[in-house]
Amino acid sequence: MDSRVQPNPEVPLNKTAKAPAVMARGLIKRFGRTVALRGVDLEVAEGEVHVLAGHNGAGKTTLFRLILGLLRRDGGDLKVLGVDPQDPAWPSVLRHVGYVPEDAQPYERLTGYEYLRFFAKVYASDAEEADKMMSWAVQIAGLSDADLRRKAGEYSNGMKKRLMIARALMHRPRLVLLDEPTNGLDVFAAHEVRELIKGLSRIGTTFLIATHNMAEAQYLADRVTFLAYGKVVATGTVKELLEVYGASDLEEAFVRAVRSSGGQP
Repeated sequence: MDSRVQPNPEVPLNKTAKAPAVMARGLIKRFGRTVALRGVDLEVAEGEVHVLAGHNGAGKTTLFRLILGLLRRDGGDLKVLGVDPQDPAWPSVLRHVGYVPEDAQPYERLTGYEYLRFFAKVYASDAEEADKMMSWAVQIAGLSDADLRRKAGEYSNGMKKRLMIARALMHRPRLVLLDEPTNGLDVFAAHEVRELIKGLSRIGTTFLIATHNMAEAQYLADRVTFLAYGKVVATGTVKELLEVYGASDLEEAFVRAVRSSGGQP
């Protein structure tokens, strides 16, 4: 069986018909003798929620760091919003990207308002634009006025995550990368964060989300890329992946995709 699931011509393309926000071909990344990425292909269309799903250690965070220009690749081609992250022009493009790392934390001695205002001043060209960013960020975060007046160090993990997602989207980036956005959250906080992402995706924000939580991937994704042991083993819509691997859910599809690719340790 071909591990690459091809788009179904009977499925309306809508979101995925636009030019790619991310286009990667044959990406290779080594750390000494360890090969973290082994010829990875990835295409993320503008306006879609694309989930990069894989086990811990699959190479998801490494791939994110290549996309953000934080690491230099050892092989392959990569364009993000039409520009190579290793190009001198990349810093001007990076302002159109939002990012929330897995282990990110807000500045705990600042209130929610102070935290958002700090980044609004970083992103904005003038006070008026900063005010607009603040208003948008407060709306995204969905926290009460009383909560936003409290120090972030007093927040629950779910509140911190909402604050950081608001910070990442306050400048209205074209592409947002979220690394394990609900990791460590309880069921209620995780649900709130997923609903926040779902709502923002409806207004056209492009999301690339890395997760090992297959149920989360199934709930959020327009398309899914399975990454295992540094290699892409399948790509498609949730429906396509379930059909191709005869699976009842995405977790089962992932296991079968890895096994059929010979990637099981």
